[in-house]
Amino acid sequence: MSNVPNSYYSYTDTPVYTYDVRTGYGNYHYGMDYTNSYHTYSSSNDDWRNALKDYGPNPFVININEATKQNNTFRTALWTGQHLQVTLMSLNPGEDIGLEIHPHVDQFLRLEQGQGMVQMGKEKNNLTFSQHVSDDFAIFIPAGTWHNLTNTGSTPLKLYSIYAPPNHPFGTVHATKSDAEAAEESHGQNTVISGKTPDEWVQYTQFLVNEGLEDVKRGINATHILQEFILMGVLVGKGYSPEEAYRTVEDWERTGVSKLLQQSKNM
Repeated sequence: MSNVPNSYYSYTDTPVYTYDVRTGYGNYHYGMDYTNSYHTYSSSNDDWRNALKDYGPNPFVININEATKQNNTFRTALWTGQHLQVTLMSLNPGEDIGLEIHPHVDQFLRLEQGQGMVQMGKEKNNLTFSQHVSDDFAIFIPAGTWHNLTNTGSTPLKLYSIYAPPNHPFGTVHATKSDAEAAEESHGQNTVISGKTPDEWVQYTQFLVNEGLEDVKRGINATHILQEFILMGVLVGKGYSPEEAYRTVEDWERTGVSKLLQQSKNM
């Protein structure tokens, strides 16, 4: 592959998705049309801004420095996977991200342009850590830590954020900070876990609910059903798909790897 200045390359195999421009929250349409293409976008090309969208969870390569500097939205999800998410951010002079905490999410911030002040602490009203940051600084925010980042310069502060696991729905776009606040208010604070809202998790795990109901119809005892489906839920939390979790737990019982599951089924 030849090198093309000021460009990035991406391989996409992307499910169709839409997002509500009023809230900036997207809907991921599983099992719909897929495209297979290899793209080259130049920063001087009109396609560049349209290219700043969520490419997850597919293989993807990008010049993150160029993309971060080109982004003019408060927040745009660039890649949402099962275990991490990358978003691009731009803060106007004097603007801040907003004091927040992610109970179950570690976060990494990397500044590509501008300067600011980062504050962190275990208590909302006692941010014991503060430091000036500028181009090329990296910020590490442990889960359960209150934090804020303020643009103290006279130009936009450009940065990208990595959440592990994801913290925003697939396809999130917040043009302004007020859009982000409105979206968070309508969806509830801290209700997005690994990139899914509660209702999206309900839909995602519907397969397990259906299988559990079938076990009830077959007359399998309640103790065994609860054991199996709680285990499946734990595996989904570890990154298994519902179908993979179901097959794994059923195999534990069938092969005798779990003697307790075999015993409870025969109760």
